[in-house]
This record gives sequence, structure tokens and C-alpha cells, in this order.
Amino acid sequence: RSAASAAIAMLALAGCSAIVETRNDTRATAARDAYPPLGSFVMVDGRRVHYVQEGSGPDLVLLHGASGNLRDWTFDFVDRVKDRYRVTAFDRPGLGYTDGNPDYAGAFDARAEGPQAQARLLKAAARALGIDREIVLGHSYGGAVAMAWALDHDPAAAVIVSGATQPWPGGLGVMYTFTGTSLGGGLVVPLISAFVPKSLARRAIASVFAPQDPPPGYAEYVGAGLTLRPDSFRTNAQQVKSLRPELVRMSGRYPSLDLPLEIVHGTADDVVPLDIHSEKLAAQVPGAVLTRLDGIGHMPHHAAPEAVAAAIDRAAARAGLR
Repeated sequence: RSAASAAIAMLALAGCSAIVETRNDTRATAARDAYPPLGSFVMVDGRRVHYVQEGSGPDLVLLHGASGNLRDWTFDFVDRVKDRYRVTAFDRPGLGYTDGNPDYAGAFDARAEGPQAQARLLKAAARALGIDREIVLGHSYGGAVAMAWALDHDPAAAVIVSGATQPWPGGLGVMYTFTGTSLGGGLVVPLISAFVPKSLARRAIASVFAPQDPPPGYAEYVGAGLTLRPDSFRTNAQQVKSLRPELVRMSGRYPSLDLPLEIVHGTADDVVPLDIHSEKLAAQVPGAVLTRLDGIGHMPHHAAPEAVAAAIDRAAARAGLR
């Protein structure tokens, strides 16, 4: 009887696994069909890096935050600055359509490419595209990658928007803490990806924009379904979970920076708080300029795009690019 019960249980688990896998395949295909690549690909060490490039002028590189892709920039911000910059927006590794690290061993491997590894890959992609003396701009998690770029790859200037640049007190929420582990990534992420309702993605987008509302059409455009694919969901969780120790090491080097650094941060940002991150960063880097945006939340490039564009222009002027 016990052997028969075990066999039945194994068959049931196999059936559930097949249902989850089929549902995830269907959802991933639907996401790719609805949100295909917007730009082109450049190969770096056998990996495809997805980018969109528009405009002319000094080079401006845009790096998106966690749970995102380059569509966050192409929604309308690229159009605001492409008249005076050659703008290149990248999908960060493992997100959107940029390949993750092929050395990681599948669903139960909890390792992640941190900001410095990501900056190294994307700098190589930029170099292959002929990008030179770039202004690198990073939003949220992308701010950490932009700071790694500034530390290791000698850009002309850097702009940090709502950037996660400092080790923070306390931990992360349960979702990131568990899904970023080996067990959570291997077993729980496929279930979330298969069954999470679309309404939850909309609520998550709204919470990131608070206290502002997302712009009309943003939720339909940004392609949250790309992040909900199991591999991307897992990669995102692992990157966020491993970020703090990376920032402990990086932040000790910030005072050595010698480049124009513009920082833009909303006072109402509850996702990446101003006092924990940007105020400390501004105090660490000689000559850094911090612009505080009263009442603005985590998405200034949508809620106050003129202020972000002005910071880019100041960085360009300080670097002698304009």
C-alpha cells in the first residue's frame, strides 16, 4: 500500500509539474508575442545584449531598474532627449531580451550577476557599438550598475535617478528573500510565474509610481509579462537579494570618484528612500549635485522628466560634452 501511495503521489506531482511547465510556456510565448524586441542585438562573449539606439550627439546610456526592461525608457523619455544625445537603452542581463549568465546552473542556482558584472558586460556592449565618453544614467537598481560603471569603466559623467546605491538597514520583503534562494527559485518561482494574475502586475506598477499614478498606457506598454517569465523572475529576485553586500563593497570606493555626478531623487520615494541612498551618496562623492524633487515618488523620469533631462544636460556641460 505504501509503495502504491508513493507511486500515486509521484504521478500527481509529475502531472502538476507538467501543468505548471505548460502554463509557463504559454505565458512566456504570449509575452514575447505581445512585447517583441524593440531594438537590435550586439554579441558580447557569446551573449546577446538587447539595445535601442536613437538620436545624435554625445552618448547617453540608460539603465533600467529591477523588475523592468528598456521599455521603461522608450515609453517616452528617449523621445525627450534624442534631439541632443545619441541615446542607447540596454536591457540589463537576464531581463528583457539580454541573455543571463550561461555559467549559472539552472533553476536551483541562486548566484546572481551583481552591479559590477553587469556594468562590465554592458560597457563591453557599448564599446562594440562605438559608444565613447558616455554619460551613464541608472534608475533604481540601474543606479547601482551606473555607479559600478563609474567606478570601473571611466565614463564622462554619471546621473543617478532614485538609485539604490547604499547598503540599507534591515532586510528585504518575503518575496525577494525567498524567491532569490535556491529552493525558492527552483520551486516557487515557476508557480508564481504560472498563476500570478495580471491584476497583480498592475498593482505592483501602481505601487512603484506612488504617490503619482502611472502615465496612461504605461502598464500596457512596459511588458510586465517579460519579467514574469520564470528565468527573468528568478534572475530579478536573485539580483535584488544579492545587492546589499555588493553595495557594502562598492560604497567604500565612492569617495575616490572624480567625475561629474548628478543625482535626482524624489522626497516621497518609499521604494528607495532618499535619506538612506542619495543623501549619503552626495556626501561621499566630491562635487556631486543632488536634486531633491518635493513630493515625487520612485519614478522621476516619468513624474518629473524635465528635472531628469536637466540633470543630464548639467552632467554633459560639466563633462565638456556640450
